Amino acid sequence: MSPAAVLVVAGALVVAGAAPAQAAGYRYWSFWRGADGGWAYQQQGPALAVPPDGTVDGWRFAVSPDGGQDAAKPRTAGNFADICARTPAQEGRKRVAVVLDFGTSEDAGSGAGADTASDAGSAVGSGAGSVPEPRTVCAAVAPRATSAEVLAAVAPPLRYDTNGLLCAIAGYPTAGCADQVGAAGGAARPAGPGTSADHGGGPDLGLIAGGALVAVLAGGAVWQARRRRAS
Repeated sequence: MSPAAVLVVAGALVVAGAAPAQAAGYRYWSFWRGADGGWAYQQQGPALAVPPDGTVDGWRFAVSPDGGQDAAKPRTAGNFADICARTPAQEGRKRVAVVLDFGTSEDAGSGAGADTASDAGSAVGSGAGSVPEPRTVCAAVAPRATSAEVLAAVAPPLRYDTNGLLCAIAGYPTAGCADQVGAAGGAARPAGPGTSADHGGGPDLGLIAGGALVAVLAGGAVWQARRRRAS
């Protein structure tokens, strides 16, 4: 088999292998910035993003595809003037409006539910699977505060995993972290990375596909070497 043929086969196998992953979703918090009356997906992680005074940070917990603009957006409008109307401007501080959308009961997994009712506000229904109502809050923070610091100031407790992946806001959900959900809705192995401290929201499946391509190419090289020795 020629190198070109190996590449063709490798590409076909990568596409075939990636199809089930693309059909799956991930249960995670995505990160947004209010823009032109809507929402713009944030490629930069919350620990690196420094929101200017007068901006809006948005967060949405949902089952979404592999990050990017296809992730579920906050359903609440991000209007800075309305959200921060009762928070007066202060010298040496900036104001950042924050929109928290905890998603729907369909998005909630078995680990959903706030740590305490007071932490995540009022919830829909009752019990461990309760989904908190969307809420907005205005943060008055230091001028160089990052979006992660803004979030910590207005929506504790936050939960991170050992890799710095943001798993929970205001204690929601109580368990799990960017869990993968199969096409049929069944939970699969946890995915990563998601909205980590230094990366934007959403698991990166490109690394998985790239690894598959390397493995296939290596296999093709071994096959060609064996063929030469046999001839």
